[in-house]
Amino acid sequence: MTLDKVLSVSHQSGLGEDGGFTGRIVMQHQTIRTDHTGKGIVIILASVLTMAFADAIVKLVSSDMSVWQVFFARSLFAVPLIFGLVLVIGRTLILQNPGWALIRSLLLVMSWIAFYVSLPVLSLSVAAVAIYTNPIITVLLSATVIGVQVSKRQWFGVVVGFLGVIVILKPGTDAFSWFVLLPLSGAVFYSLANVLTRSKCQGEASLVLTLLLHIAFLVSGLVGIAVLGLLQLDPETQAVYPFLLGDWSAMTAATWGLVALLGVLSAGYLLGIARAYQIAPPQIVATFDYGYLVSATLWGFVFFAEIPDVWTISGMVLITMAGLLVAVPASRRQVRNPVL
Repeated sequence: MTLDKVLSVSHQSGLGEDGGFTGRIVMQHQTIRTDHTGKGIVIILASVLTMAFADAIVKLVSSDMSVWQVFFARSLFAVPLIFGLVLVIGRTLILQNPGWALIRSLLLVMSWIAFYVSLPVLSLSVAAVAIYTNPIITVLLSATVIGVQVSKRQWFGVVVGFLGVIVILKPGTDAFSWFVLLPLSGAVFYSLANVLTRSKCQGEASLVLTLLLHIAFLVSGLVGIAVLGLLQLDPETQAVYPFLLGDWSAMTAATWGLVALLGVLSAGYLLGIARAYQIAPPQIVATFDYGYLVSATLWGFVFFAEIPDVWTISGMVLITMAGLLVAVPASRRQVRNPVL
């Protein structure tokens, strides 16, 4: 929504020829943009549903491809698609803050590496819960880094969400796996990137941010493949963790088809995530980011027959309650409206 407001009125006064007061009112007119919270919520929900489906596909192919091969091959399709959209819409490729945009991309690449590497070991729902400690971290960072006002209700929601995560992960029990530290570290990188999107990259075109991210995926995948090719690891070493250490694998037509689908899906959901965090307060968007948990559980059942236990379901209920608590903004803040 656009609101036209008079921001300042100044008086320039003095004495006229008749000795009377003369005043001139100078009015400055500026356009202020308000947050599009509802639109941001819809976009983030659609994005996380798509992202969970794509992550299920990555888990499906993790036994046949390395994470570097997934990054590289997927971006081979995503980069031309996004670049074409940029040309069609007519957006400039020039970034206002290229340094911050690059840091954002690197943070997201590290987040996805940490998350994807955990998928061959963890169930999709558990990995999803671990990575989705990020909305809690995002709320904390929003309050401490960019000064977003967080109410007592929202702080209580953060605590409830954290308890939900503990219930699902079950630290200190035999059910706990140290591999959850991978998606947990990914959550930190993801949250930092989200806050950076809001605070430093809000005026950037979402398409250009998504293009830059996929170029980062493409380069990191190529670097990973090249490094492993130079190291020439023996089969025993590769067998320890093939998804991370494996060489390039031959791809069938069906595999290329899945990778092409991943490229299209990732272009869509990464664009959606960038857009949502640009146009709506990050603490609100982060709350509905939790929709990924339900989506991951759904696709985990469909693809891998993974059925969450009672503790996992209980934790998800707590996390949903936390989302409802945090969803109510502490105050309304007016911000610039970013471009697509």
